[in-house]
Amino acid sequence: MAHVAPYAAAASAALVLWHAARDTPAAGDYAAAPLVYPHAAPPVVAAPTPVAAPAAALGAQQAGVATIEVVVGRNDTLDGIFRRMALDQADLAAIRNLPGIRQSIDFLKPGDAIRLTHTAGELQELQRKVSETQTLKVVRQDAGFAAQMIANPIETRVRSASAVIDSSLFQAAESAKISDLVAQKLADIFAWDIDFVMDIRSGDHFTAVYEQVYQDGKYLRDGDILAAEFVNDGKVYRAVRFTTAAGQTSYYTPNGLPMRKAFLRAPVEFTRISSAFDLHRFHPILQRIRGHMGTDYAAPTGTPVHASGDGRVGFAGSRGGYGNAIVLDHSNGVSTLYGHLSRFAPRVRTGSHVQQGEVIGYVGMTGLATGPHLHYEYLKNGVHMDPQKVRLAGAEPLQGGELQRFLAAAAPMMAQLEPAPRAAVAAIGPRAPTNASASPSPAPAGASQLSAVN
Repeated sequence: MAHVAPYAAAASAALVLWHAARDTPAAGDYAAAPLVYPHAAPPVVAAPTPVAAPAAALGAQQAGVATIEVVVGRNDTLDGIFRRMALDQADLAAIRNLPGIRQSIDFLKPGDAIRLTHTAGELQELQRKVSETQTLKVVRQDAGFAAQMIANPIETRVRSASAVIDSSLFQAAESAKISDLVAQKLADIFAWDIDFVMDIRSGDHFTAVYEQVYQDGKYLRDGDILAAEFVNDGKVYRAVRFTTAAGQTSYYTPNGLPMRKAFLRAPVEFTRISSAFDLHRFHPILQRIRGHMGTDYAAPTGTPVHASGDGRVGFAGSRGGYGNAIVLDHSNGVSTLYGHLSRFAPRVRTGSHVQQGEVIGYVGMTGLATGPHLHYEYLKNGVHMDPQKVRLAGAEPLQGGELQRFLAAAAPMMAQLEPAPRAAVAAIGPRAPTNASASPSPAPAGASQLSAVN
């Protein structure tokens, strides 16, 4: 023990000196920094030429400054974050008093990121992205806190991609590194002409010219489709996006006819036909020949059912073998029926009005049904017609000056739908990922990228 005592005493003395060196002033001695909010960004002052410092001193200086990035959780508040990070509440009060920024710091959403730099609990800098294109930056200066909004501009690039369908639209899109979002938008554009459940054939192919959004050279997401072509069973469909002088944006054929029709071909998305229109079908439950006056779409229970056209709900309730059913009355003597629903959408009741594409109910197997599916009927003046074959009327075409503007705008888009030579395709840059979180190598601004036809 005699040999250990001197070392123990030395260690105790060192520990006392260490605590004394890191003692901080009492909270009562601290005064909040005065408020300063310059209209312009703070001037940039050239830093003095640094003087070489001993390695030990430099390490202590760096250790005094800490930067934390906090991801906002559910029910998080800035007050709670400051308390959790042991930051001075007086600094938060001073920042909140800066004119015009209180909402930008107090309105938090789960997943938001806040970057905090402090020295021993005294805030030096706060940063948070308040929108996709703006970041709020608050910095402590000699005269107080100063705040400014920093612009984070985004860049839009155009990509062109093509694929051949082997089994499904989404698998073909994945093979061409096209996101599911773009594939769904493509289906929406041609939904009035092509039933993506019944009409798709192996060998069908498509091309999409669409926008991609980048920021600081990093891929963020896919944007709007500018032009598209779909070849279905040898028939070519083309569409170009156009905004009229009145500000209405829609898709049109190359000669200015609207892609939108009065009715959708199918009221459910990407299911399969379990029973087509047939005047002499053998009924699986009744065990006798009974005409099937509509189309059955097999789909899981709960699949959304969309109104195929604008109309008024003429009936919503239980109707015999149809189970839970909705009848929509449309213009020009047309009505549509949706049967075997598991439930109705909120606010859908007799007399209410619905718009094309609006969810009106959900797939089920109520009534005479052997499995979950939607039974869909199309009637003209009370006469049943085959929903897959009836000719659908379109909206008003572009005319006059609007047509001339459209033709001029559509020409370069249509040129991008033309196939590129395969030798040239391989030389064009990288393609966008299917997952928006991945970042492809940046391509030159405005460059088109075209994937090989698979």
